Amino acid sequence: MKQLFDDVSFKCSKLVTKNYSTSFSLAVYMLSPIIRDAIYSIYGFVRFADEIVDSFHGFDKEDLINDFENEYYKAYNSGISLNPILNSFQHTVKEYNITDDLIQAFLKSMKLDLIKLDYNTTEEYNEYIYGSADVVGLMCLKVFVKGNTTKYEQLKYEAMRLGSAFQKVNFLRDLKDDNLVLNRNYFPGVDLNSFDENAKAKIIAEIQEDFKVAYQGIKKLPIEAKFGVYTAYVYYKKLLKKLENTPYHQIGNARIRVSNYSKAGLLAQSFVTYKLKLV
Repeated sequence: MKQLFDDVSFKCSKLVTKNYSTSFSLAVYMLSPIIRDAIYSIYGFVRFADEIVDSFHGFDKEDLINDFENEYYKAYNSGISLNPILNSFQHTVKEYNITDDLIQAFLKSMKLDLIKLDYNTTEEYNEYIYGSADVVGLMCLKVFVKGNTTKYEQLKYEAMRLGSAFQKVNFLRDLKDDNLVLNRNYFPGVDLNSFDENAKAKIIAEIQEDFKVAYQGIKKLPIEAKFGVYTAYVYYKKLLKKLENTPYHQIGNARIRVSNYSKAGLLAQSFVTYKLKLV
């Protein structure tokens, strides 16, 4: 009954996605059913790693992330893990030819969160974003193109820019929490003492350029993935607009969110745009 266990494993990854991110879960639901489980499994893997370094205070985070990595490779090599999140992820890695360099880059950035607090240069900043976000977009792209190497290479750059945009929106939204709670500063040359409207505008302009490039890739995605990815794109664009309209000194005082009512409206708007073949 290994198939039953595998089915349960993918359902666990789906449960993780739904409980940790209603917005991402909604976007995944807009994907074709044939690729949803694979995306859930990727989210489950990256979410658990992120939780280890961000949330499990009072525990030995270094041991936990190392154990998580080691257990993943044991799962990959043996074809099974009693950790359902790792079990479903290793299936997806093999089915869609997700290369190990992507997984290693992701884990490297997660481990940096245990030891590095400031990103003082653009090079450091870009390297962290590549590992923490760009490669997650590339893992998903592997699924979207069903492992087709040619299509993957054609869409790789835009997928990375979309991952960067999503991550930078999260950084901006969580600026105060990252600084005061986790004592981290991801934006080079920016902290709460020097953060002002000009600094905010510069970050937003950078994100808008990422979105502009990423949109060109979304238009070229396979039909199974296009609507779901476009839904996530529209949601994060809305989130960025709310941050743009929030005075710099208020960012971080309360978590900027898109209401469920607004999400429903964005979904309807995305559906009309998609059906009219405007994307």
